[in-house]
Amino acid sequence: QVQLVESGGGLVQPGGSLRLSCAAFGNIVKINAMHWYRQAPGKQREMVASISGSVHTKYGDFVKGRFTISRDDAKNTVYLQMNSLQPEDTAVYYCNVEGYMDGTYISSFDERSWGQGTQVTVPS
Repeated sequence: QVQLVESGGGLVQPGGSLRLSCAAFGNIVKINAMHWYRQAPGKQREMVASISGSVHTKYGDFVKGRFTISRDDAKNTVYLQMNSLQPEDTAVYYCNVEGYMDGTYISSFDERSWGQGTQVTVPS
């Protein structure tokens, strides 16, 4: 069964940077798109960044040029470089992937497409 392992979260002061990683393990044929979402306490989960192929990227409006999503297909890994972090960026960050895995196509709506989350905390 495909597993998504996230890392890189932690506590960072305002203005600081973090780099999140999410590696997919298992029976992976091809990952089409990779996404980062986040969920703050009491708020809905929101899309942070998406990458499809190697160059097509999309970001949430709140990113404002501070974050960069990238992927390494040889490692089945997606990264999120986050700069100029602010207290409002505090949330659990989740990766989400869609593609041909585990002998079938797993969409981003499938529960198997989600990582376990990594906490990012930026104190005010």
